[in-house]
Amino acid sequence: MKASYLEVTFRRGRRVAAYYYLPRRPRQKSVRTRRVEPGMVIDFACGGRPIGIELTAPSKLSVAALNRVLRELGFPPVSRDDLAPVLAA
Repeated sequence: MKASYLEVTFRRGRRVAAYYYLPRRPRQKSVRTRRVEPGMVIDFACGGRPIGIELTAPSKLSVAALNRVLRELGFPPVSRDDLAPVLAA
């Protein structure tokens, strides 16, 4: 996968979880995690490459918080439009 994308899980019409996929090689798996901002967990592949960010509290997510984490990891920022499915009330 060459581009980042967002996956949101809904249950009974409510957001319950989300995952922001970062570029990765096919079949690459998480071998280590690190908790960061409240409600975010970074998944790392073998070798320490970040491959995704679990958004464990999607109702509390902010664009600024996710962009801080992405900046720290060396990835480009997201816009409010990129996160619209998870930010929707």
